[in-house]
Amino acid sequence: MGRPKGTKNVMRTPEEKETLIKDYYKSDLSYKYYAETHGVSDKLFRKWAKIYLSDGLKGLKSQTGKGPGNLFAALHTSKKLTEMDRLRLENMRKDIVIARLKKGYFVKGAGSKKEYVSIKKKNTK
Repeated sequence: MGRPKGTKNVMRTPEEKETLIKDYYKSDLSYKYYAETHGVSDKLFRKWAKIYLSDGLKGLKSQTGKGPGNLFAALHTSKKLTEMDRLRLENMRKDIVIARLKKGYFVKGAGSKKEYVSIKKKNTK
């Protein structure tokens, strides 16, 4: 059924999840009843239990928002960037531009106004 509209997600630490799972296995309750009484979706709780049995505590660590982000933002904003790191990022950016040109297009604009412009003069009809 899901979380009621307007309420926030409850972010639990891996240790809290582990405690809930261990307590569940000590009890004689069903997944659904135990999860409902502790404010967790039964499907999510079952997923946690399965991950815990296979990967242990490290498997319960949240993966939300843990991506590398935009590497090129550091070129303009980071004051701690070493000269070597700045040159590596600049080189990577130029490699991407070269790869796009080889494929026959370039990027014009930035952000939401970004558009991909073809450099080939072929008629596609």
